Amino acid sequence: MKRPRLTGRTVRRIITALVLLGAAAAAAYGVAKMREVQGVTAVPSAPARQGDFNAIIRCRGELKARHSVQVVAPKNVPELRIVWLANQGAPVKQGDPLFRFDPSSARQQLQEKEAALKQADAALQQAIAVGNVSAEQDKIDLADAEYQVEKARLEVSKLEIVSRLQGEESRVDLALAENKLKVQQATVALNKASSDAKVASLKRARDKAFDDVELTRYRLDQMEVRSPSSGVFHLLPNNSQGWLNAKPFKVGDQVWPGGALAEIPDLETLEMEGKVEEIDRGRVTLEQTVRVHIDSLPETTFPAKLIQLSPMTVMAWEWPPTRTFRGFARIQTADKRLRPAMNGSMDVVIDTIPNAIIVPSKSVFSHNGKAIVWRGENNKFRQVEVQVLARNPDEVAVKGIKESTQVALIEPDPKARI
Repeated sequence: MKRPRLTGRTVRRIITALVLLGAAAAAAYGVAKMREVQGVTAVPSAPARQGDFNAIIRCRGELKARHSVQVVAPKNVPELRIVWLANQGAPVKQGDPLFRFDPSSARQQLQEKEAALKQADAALQQAIAVGNVSAEQDKIDLADAEYQVEKARLEVSKLEIVSRLQGEESRVDLALAENKLKVQQATVALNKASSDAKVASLKRARDKAFDDVELTRYRLDQMEVRSPSSGVFHLLPNNSQGWLNAKPFKVGDQVWPGGALAEIPDLETLEMEGKVEEIDRGRVTLEQTVRVHIDSLPETTFPAKLIQLSPMTVMAWEWPPTRTFRGFARIQTADKRLRPAMNGSMDVVIDTIPNAIIVPSKSVFSHNGKAIVWRGENNKFRQVEVQVLARNPDEVAVKGIKESTQVALIEPDPKARI
């Protein structure tokens, strides 16, 4: 039997088919490997680093000034309504205006008090004039009575040269003149006392009206409150609607005389007041190093020292209610960007481990009750047991791996394990 002869065309077709099958197989293998590599490289990882590890206790809190000057509303001044105030957080100098109150009511009262003062002064001057006229008339009447007495005495002295009847008449006239003089003297004294009493009463009324005018002018001068010192203007909450609805004072608010409105904190004495949990209180001591972080300034760390700890727990006004200790960390270098009431956290350094291997806290897992990390090698991850030396919220100091070891931040897929 003869074998079929292969033509050149048939050979070319066979070769082409083989080449296509090989290419398809290579492509399939490459896709599989690429998917495998993608699956491995998709696992997020980070290198371990070596350095000094600071074991910390992290506490949330807010900035407060140890020393500040309080700004209060004027005392003994009613009807205080804010019509203008300085900007919250603005730097101010001593003597700069901080608050202005509505002066319309005080101005109206001043006009009324000044009119009452003028009226009282006019009444006093009129009473003085009437008293002076009455006193002059009394002087004239008294002089006339005295003249009549002297005249009657002269007539009595003629008894030796006149008749007995005329002498008796002269004695009667003298007695009448002397009685009239006494009456006139009593009338003069009564009129003077009455005039003096009326003038004294009107003087008291005039002095009271004058005092009312001066008091109203004083209240009008108190319609502007100026800064008692240089610093940063910080408004206090208005608790007139209850502490749950308390908000900083604003234009239009009615304020109580003598009430606290704002404060000028000393930025050189800024402190972070943090809440220390009861479980951490025994590991925190005074003079420990603190690193302060402000939420609005995440790129900056502010060095501080722990200067005070509350001896007892403090109830926090929040729900659910909590009881924590209060720790105060003094910021060592003043920064113009810092303001009281800024929220943030403070990391209290309780221990330092030199030359420790440090990995992210997310890279440490637990397996059969032991701490492990997944170490990356040739696109594969191997489970490595480590010893945890210290733990922070973000980092962990471990023993069992070397510096620059790539560790997975999540548990890798089983295909990526060896």
